[in-house]
Amino acid sequence: MEDIAIPFFAGKYTHTLDAKGRVTIPSKWRIPGGENTYLALPNPNGYIDVYPPKMVARLEEIVASIKLSDHEKQIKAMELFSQADSFGCDKQGRINLGESLRAHAGIGGKAVFTGSLRHFSIWSEERYDERESSKPLNVFDAMSELGL
Repeated sequence: MEDIAIPFFAGKYTHTLDAKGRVTIPSKWRIPGGENTYLALPNPNGYIDVYPPKMVARLEEIVASIKLSDHEKQIKAMELFSQADSFGCDKQGRINLGESLRAHAGIGGKAVFTGSLRHFSIWSEERYDERESSKPLNVFDAMSELGL
């Protein structure tokens, strides 16, 4: 029987980084597990995408299907995942974002967590505010474009 308590990621939260570069994941988004519970990848648009185990399993299937003889795809997978990080939450729900991911996203004092249902993103407060002010969201247009 499938567990009906599969988490999804909705909402927006802002949390402050501590002196060690740790930031708290919203309590609703925490998944029990070890060090490799979440997979974080730098998004080319200047933020971090974070995937839960369910999405990581899908990524593993896709990467496993790449033929060993397909050198170009093997190199692309290596380049992509060499920039990734994996982490789990400590008892307080904090994660330690790696220095290179923080630098990529420009995250300093505060981080903005945004839900995308199946995964979430982590932004610097400045970049998120800039994005918000430049592209105001019309909820009905978004729903239409997503086919909802």
